[in-house]
Amino acid sequence: MCVMSGSNSELTSKVWVFFEDKSIPSQTEKKSIIALMDENRLIRRQKVSIHDSVTTFDLPVHEDYIEAVTNTGVKLQKVSKWLNAVSVIGSERQLAMLDGLSFVKKIKPVQSFRRSQPSPKPLRSKSARNAIQSLDYGNAQSQIEQINCDMVHNAGYNGEGIRILVMDTGFSLEHDVFDSLNLIAEWDFVNDDSITANQTTQEEQNNQHNHGTMVLSAMAANLPGFLIGPAFKSEYLLAKTEMVADEIQVEEDNYVAGLEWGEINGADVVSTSLGYLDWYQYEDLNGDVAVTTIAVDIAAQLGMVCVTAAGNEGNSDWYFIIAPADADSVISVGAVNSNGVIASFSSHGPTYDGRIKPEVCARGIATACASPAGKGYTAASGTSLATPLVGGAAALILDAHPDWTPMMVREAMMQTASQANMPDNNYGYGIINVWDAINYSAFQSADSDLVPLKYHLSDGYPNPFNSGVDFSLELEYPLNITAIIYHIDGTLMDKLLHQELPAGRHAFGWNPMGASSGVYVLSLSDGFSTTNKKITYLK
Repeated sequence: MCVMSGSNSELTSKVWVFFEDKSIPSQTEKKSIIALMDENRLIRRQKVSIHDSVTTFDLPVHEDYIEAVTNTGVKLQKVSKWLNAVSVIGSERQLAMLDGLSFVKKIKPVQSFRRSQPSPKPLRSKSARNAIQSLDYGNAQSQIEQINCDMVHNAGYNGEGIRILVMDTGFSLEHDVFDSLNLIAEWDFVNDDSITANQTTQEEQNNQHNHGTMVLSAMAANLPGFLIGPAFKSEYLLAKTEMVADEIQVEEDNYVAGLEWGEINGADVVSTSLGYLDWYQYEDLNGDVAVTTIAVDIAAQLGMVCVTAAGNEGNSDWYFIIAPADADSVISVGAVNSNGVIASFSSHGPTYDGRIKPEVCARGIATACASPAGKGYTAASGTSLATPLVGGAAALILDAHPDWTPMMVREAMMQTASQANMPDNNYGYGIINVWDAINYSAFQSADSDLVPLKYHLSDGYPNPFNSGVDFSLELEYPLNITAIIYHIDGTLMDKLLHQELPAGRHAFGWNPMGASSGVYVLSLSDGFSTTNKKITYLK
């Protein structure tokens, strides 16, 4: 993204500046960081085996580094602890000065945002419906039933106590469907204040908050007889991160800042109907390049279930998914119609490194939502509208299984979707089935009455991991143990154990030499029972 500077018409660019290292905090500094943490955040992190309250992602960026960068004359935009980086606007001369600083690891351009505008059309009124259910979903009836969400609601799961971060263009909460919304906090990363609705003449002219309002209503609406979303009892964090102006281009640094804000404020789930494409080539969609993709993987590592739109590029020359849908840990969402047929605009996989995308699908053609223009109702199309249905479903799964990690939620959704046995790069694993997902039984362990194991295998730690992953195994008595690592596609990667072990605790691990980023399975057997543990390798 290039602009003209006001003083001398010199071309300027917006870039990310990444730093080499962070300082090691003192105990006093650690305590001050912990004191600012939301309790829900600490509980969520423990699920993914983060027992040290302060991680490297929590440590601040070196103030000396920031000062040296701004001394070159560039204009500071955002500071990211997760990326250990800052975004700045500067001239070619200033950016060349940055490149010469010894602590600067690399410089990357800030990318642009692309989103197809939804196509609204009137919905039939409440009086036109004649189905009688325990909950009257009104206009949302068919999209809720398509994913068996009504069965989950009838079983008593509605997302209560689960905190969801929604990042979008803004939100108008004036509509009746939001009267009971459990709003925890909101922040505008465009104007740097706490108002996420339109607040300037330009925003009003560009219908800035329309897209976010429709997206939020598809997930969180709670007005029986008119519109009910999947997670109508969840807690909400709202982040306004995208500008709607000019060529609908915005900077992805707001996205990263929004993710970090949501994690600090205890989000369990993040749902984003956003994506980034300009500046990227298809080969960049490999799970390791885009800044937003890297940030999403960090969020999952810290315990947040991450759901994002696959993109609306199916009819364009691009065709494929957009960032951060290429992330290893994300649940990317494609769009289908009321009959379950994939939308022509829904972006396709695979990622450049060959992984199936999207992960799952939901209703994204004529999806029922609240009209941001008044008190009425409308329908809109796009993977943007399929995503909040899946994001809300993730909250229901966590409501039923609060101990499940992000990768467990992801696996349960994928392995119970309509095409789980034959996934492809159009539908991914298919249309989600929330009822089957909360009843997914693959995570039975030594604590289960159904599987009387004589051993206990821990989850991998850390997970996701980079250089290596460790496991611990407790045996009640001597057993012949076999432990094998497979890729998620079934390819044998490594044999870790094949021997008799004495009773007691044993530690072992895996270092993926030459393996690609992705999901792997540790399969451990004593000859009678087998336990599988999913692990995610992030380079």
